[in-house]
Parts: sequence; structure tokens; C-alpha cells
Amino acid sequence: MVSFTQPPKMRFVASRSKDAQAALTELQSLHPIADDPDVLVCIGGDGFLLEMLAQNPGLPVYGLNKGTVGFLLNPFEPERLAERIERARSVAIHPLEMKAVDTSGQVHIHKALNEVALIRETRQAAQISIGIDGVTRLEQLVCDGVLVCTPAGSTAYNLSAHGTILPLRSRLLGLTPISAFRPRRWRGALLPDDSHVSFTIADPEKRPVSATADSTEVRDVTEVHIHLTKNQARTLLFDPDHHLEERIMQEQFQA
Repeated sequence: MVSFTQPPKMRFVASRSKDAQAALTELQSLHPIADDPDVLVCIGGDGFLLEMLAQNPGLPVYGLNKGTVGFLLNPFEPERLAERIERARSVAIHPLEMKAVDTSGQVHIHKALNEVALIRETRQAAQISIGIDGVTRLEQLVCDGVLVCTPAGSTAYNLSAHGTILPLRSRLLGLTPISAFRPRRWRGALLPDDSHVSFTIADPEKRPVSATADSTEVRDVTEVHIHLTKNQARTLLFDPDHHLEERIMQEQFQA
């Protein structure tokens, strides 16, 4: 658990949606706003929460769901908020670092807490070679795309692409193809979380590919390198009965 002042000092942020803005107004009328907060209270959906985690790396983030899915957030209840934050359980999530090189030679470096996904930009299927720790493991994947996910992100895009759900403490990364055409039977791989993954795009002019680190997209990439940044972490807070580890476990037994 994270230790706070009594009561914890809070700052509030909300997405632009009508529901989130109304919730923000309500919370600000009930709770004092701190200039030097202990915790950032984030109101919105999962995508907005990921943006706030990236922009506020030093603050624990307690999310309140006013979005669509809200897998990374707690139920919205405006009362007893300080008490809930004091009792919250923390989860440290280490981000992936994406280093993407585009066709002009420019290097783009971005972080992702869920996944880094490569996606074809046109009707042409992407042709991507995959290297792990400097060894080429797949000469050519013909596909709509491919992604690398953290355990925290394994229930997001990865699951939709039929990837494996990773328990939060598994110390693994998921490598999952998106609509693979060749080889047809390749379903991806599970990698140690100290692996360095490299993607090289074949014929990027004819078959352009974009790379997205959570919500940050780089167009027309030629190569992408990904690793987990174990010396960095983002802290998420959850109600004890709504903890991320338990939610990920439950997802593995959904019918």
C-alpha cells in the first residue's frame, strides 16, 4: 500500500466526455483540491487513464470509471473518496519502451503500459520479420499486424487478437499476431520480460506500417525495437475488492 498524508491530498482530472466533466464538478464540490497532491484522481475511461499515467509518472493514480469498459478503474462513487484511497492497494506497472524508426530515418521513442502494436496502413498485408534478443525467430510474418503487451495490457487489444492473458506477477510479455495470413498456424509467443523484441518491415513503401504505443502512433515505420523498462514504474490504485490482479485472474475463467 502507498502511504499518504491524513487525509490524502488529491488533484482531479477528467476526460472531455459529458459524464466525466459532470463527475469532476461533483467531486470538486465535495473534496478540497491540493496544489501538492499525494494522488491523482482520474475520471474517465481506460484510454484517458493511460494518458494521465504517462503524463504524471511520479504520482499514484486512482481511477474512477466514467468510460466504456473501465478495466483499469474503480467504480465511481463520490462519497468517502479519501477513505477509499487510504485503503487502496497499489500496483506498480513497468512500461514498455518503443523505439521506432520511420522511412525518413527519424527516431521516435514512446512508452506504453498496455501494448505496442504494429498495424498495416493500406490494403496490402504487412510483411514483418521478428527478432528476439538479436536472433531472428520469424523471417516473415504476413499479417494485419503484431503486438507486444505487458501483463496489465494482456486483457486489452492482446485478448481481442486471441492472445494469452498473462497474470500480473507472471514476469512475461505477450507477442501476438493480428490476423496472421502466413504462417497461418503461428499464434504468437510468451517471452521473458527482459527480452528485447525487434520488428523489421519489408518493403515499407509498398506495404506501410504504423506503430502505436498505447495511444501514440508513429506512421510509416521501417523498424521497431521494444523492451520493458524495469527501472521505471507507474503506480495504479485499486479498491481492495476491485484489484487489478484479481480482475485479470477472473478474465481467464470467463465463458
